[in-house]
Amino acid sequence: MALPLTPADVQTATEVVSFFGPSQQVWAAGLIFLRIGAVVMLLPGLGDQAVPPRMRLGFSLMFSLMMLPILGPQIPPLPASVGEAGGLIILEMLIGLMMGSLIRVFIAALAIAGEILSLSTTLSFSQTANPMQAQPGTSLATFLALLGLVLIYATGLHHLFIEGIVDSYQIFTPGKALMIGDAVTLMIRTVSQTFMVAIQISAPVIAFSLIFNIATGFVGRIMPQFPIFFASSPLSVLLGLSVFAIGLGVSGTVFLEHYRDFLATFIRRG
Repeated sequence: MALPLTPADVQTATEVVSFFGPSQQVWAAGLIFLRIGAVVMLLPGLGDQAVPPRMRLGFSLMFSLMMLPILGPQIPPLPASVGEAGGLIILEMLIGLMMGSLIRVFIAALAIAGEILSLSTTLSFSQTANPMQAQPGTSLATFLALLGLVLIYATGLHHLFIEGIVDSYQIFTPGKALMIGDAVTLMIRTVSQTFMVAIQISAPVIAFSLIFNIATGFVGRIMPQFPIFFASSPLSVLLGLSVFAIGLGVSGTVFLEHYRDFLATFIRRG
């Protein structure tokens, strides 16, 4: 009389060994690559348009193979049907795109702050190529975006990217249903925090611009014949950039603190 087969026996019987290794190992590496690759495609710096896609894919593949011994046991076994396998593939890609989009959206606070500063200092007409977005933008927005990118990698904050990707397998367990409601709530909160940080960074220049424009208006009313526009425009640029330069160090610190707190969302402590 034949004994009934256990799930482990069925998995062993259906295991296929290829040139790349057992089918379960190849399946786990593929799922890890899908999530990590989707995140890397949107990461600040690595996900910029200036970085060739082959380099991004190569980094994602190498990083996935490095994480395979750590994350492999958390990957569910290879499904028996194509439909289940396709569902897991789509789910992992969605999780990676969601995480990458959230990380990418928050760094836009610097670009928004740069646009606000350009409007406050009458430098909106000064356009330059933005290598992070592969499209032109104001000079101050491009400068702040590159400054934030340099600060992230110079202060070691990019290590939280790796830790967040690894810990995401505990928050978003492979094979479990995606928490759509929580993801939407997190995205809304991230967008609101992005605008809040942008206003905090540009607040000194906004205050200066308000006071300067009010003073300029009074001078124009008192002396109508005085060419106030030609006299105030250079002063607005010079003094506005001076205020911006004085508060640049504090602005960078504010951004790094908020960005570190945001990345802690994806990290499991203890």
